[in-house]
Amino acid sequence: MPDHPLRLVSHHLCPYVQRAVITLTEKGIPHERQYIDLANKPAWFRRLSPLGKVPVLCIGKAVLFESAVICEYLEETALPRLHPESPLQRAIHRAWIEFASATLAAIAGFYNAPDAAAFEERRGQLRERLAWLDRHLPGAPYFAGEGFHLVDAAWGPVLRYLDTFDAIDDFGLLEGLERVVAYRRALASRPSVRDAVPDDYAARLRDFLARRPSHLAERITTEA
Repeated sequence: MPDHPLRLVSHHLCPYVQRAVITLTEKGIPHERQYIDLANKPAWFRRLSPLGKVPVLCIGKAVLFESAVICEYLEETALPRLHPESPLQRAIHRAWIEFASATLAAIAGFYNAPDAAAFEERRGQLRERLAWLDRHLPGAPYFAGEGFHLVDAAWGPVLRYLDTFDAIDDFGLLEGLERVVAYRRALASRPSVRDAVPDDYAARLRDFLARRPSHLAERITTEA
């Protein structure tokens, strides 16, 4: 890795930031994490990020944006390797990383659903994505067995959302999905995954959800 320090521009709740943090941690790469408010983006950040999104990795004067690009750069420049050796298996893992991103989109649809009918529809859509993962998980405790890979760094932040959802109510998202339940448990106990968020992450996420104009926010208010 370069001798100069790495700075990861971050947001407290961003799951894509978490992917980068997990990768940095698994590779033992020292870095500085700088949190910003995405609702009030500083001018210097707007100059760095053409898409206005985090994470952004600053390597000296060079700037990388998009979590997939950041993680692939780290994979190419630092050990240990977190992709499989086989080109086919690497491609399979990359496909499932994309599916993790699609599942994050389904999670956003779930917590942004405006009314009970839309909420139930999007709950079903999220449940189906998780069921698809359950049917196709090829290994245990992690995605491909004992070894931790970049695909696991992608799924850790996805399944972390369920901790907060479970604290609100039982939405049946993992009912009968024993492989995903075990996978979630293994990822949650991995230090790199566990420590990829600030200590107040759960409280921040619940507050964020409670302030959405959504059916889930109404459920949170009712539970409170």
